[in-house]
Amino acid sequence: MEMKRPHGVYLVVDPKRDWPELLRQLARALEGGLGLVQVWDHWTEGISRKQQLDFLGEVAARCGEYGVPVLMHEDWALALEAELQGVHFDEIPADLATIRTALGGKIIGVTVGNDPVKIKRAGELGADYISFCAVFPSSSVGSCEIVRPENIRAARTVTDVAIFVSGGIRPGNLSRLAGLDFDGVAVISGILDAADPAAAVNAYHLALQKLKP
Repeated sequence: MEMKRPHGVYLVVDPKRDWPELLRQLARALEGGLGLVQVWDHWTEGISRKQQLDFLGEVAARCGEYGVPVLMHEDWALALEAELQGVHFDEIPADLATIRTALGGKIIGVTVGNDPVKIKRAGELGADYISFCAVFPSSSVGSCEIVRPENIRAARTVTDVAIFVSGGIRPGNLSRLAGLDFDGVAVISGILDAADPAAAVNAYHLALQKLKP
């Protein structure tokens, strides 16, 4: 799969949800035009490695039909074993340069907040994108600090990697981010809890298009 600059609507999948329903929702979301899919490292207790690999294989098969990269959250060894396209870290690993070498050309993303040093360092150490958490309050990102708009704006002055925003984002509040330079949005419930995930993804695309000058 050819790796392009990450952009668009980025769906985070929680494997603690019911798998058959989750895979159905994912299939519908893919029809709406996802740019990336990440599987959260949030497994139900007792799930075996084989079961994890089987589930990741199901996710990868569906995403592969649309050419959508699949990233594993935190567990980069599992990402390699499952032959996924990358990994996302909540913090910059101390050995990120070594991990970058092990992952080769796979995608690496890092969650950042208001610290400009962390933003710059992520790009210097080989991250392909950064994701701001959280732009708006959200129950799924309760451990994240609220990111100030000026720090999202300033990020482009210290890094040229792709930038995603996440946390409580809905198509209706994206207009509050007008004037900021970012490549896409990362979403969980705004898509997976929607009655029609494909329509929800399309609504995010339309809202993103309205932000373009």
